[in-house]
Amino acid sequence: MDKVRLQKYIADAGIASRRKAEELITAGKVKVNGIVENQLGTKVDPDFDKVEISGQLIKTGVKKYYIMLNKPAGYITTTSDTHDRPTVMELVKDINARLYPVGRLDADTEGLLLMTNDGDFTNKVIHPSNSNGKVYIAEIKGLPPLPLIKQFSKGIDIGDYITKPAYAELISGDERVSTVKVIITEGKKRQVRRMFETIGHPVISLKRVEIGPIMLGNLPRGKWRHLRKEEIDRLMKDKG
Repeated sequence: MDKVRLQKYIADAGIASRRKAEELITAGKVKVNGIVENQLGTKVDPDFDKVEISGQLIKTGVKKYYIMLNKPAGYITTTSDTHDRPTVMELVKDINARLYPVGRLDADTEGLLLMTNDGDFTNKVIHPSNSNGKVYIAEIKGLPPLPLIKQFSKGIDIGDYITKPAYAELISGDERVSTVKVIITEGKKRQVRRMFETIGHPVISLKRVEIGPIMLGNLPRGKWRHLRKEEIDRLMKDKG
């Protein structure tokens, strides 16, 4: 078999995304044939070389999983938490594989979250060149006037960043609570919440319902299902 880059080998083994694998390598936590390798250009032969991370031997050829989860509010989108808060891993513990989230949802946000053990899949889905829009339904305080809603299409200064043009549509509302559909093509930390805070209408609840061609549908809260092959193919090919 041809040699592959060390970070790709780690990602193919389902240990971490390629980006995280690069961090492990540069941190000196990866050994190849007993020798620490901290150069990202290192290549390995999957048939002969022995790769260890923190002393644990890893192997490729593991079964790949691609799932969608309806994340409830209150769960942290990470593989572990130092404060013992519930994580999304508890919701997929019946899968015998080391999964990790594709992107993030903050703890207070619920809805569609993709998970996998395929690092290449993760990279392609979250890469900036990918045109997979993310659709959210937000309940917000008050009834924003149309000019404020239109600001989303021009980008909003959320303090340390001006967002890319987004789509916002007022679905319903009154002076107390409104429901707005929002589509963004990026994923800054708490971005949707910060956009609404900036225009003076804080979020009450937030739910992600679509990522590119993938729709949450009627998947129950806290449950997951495998992605269908055509869904995986469309996610991988949906480039801008």
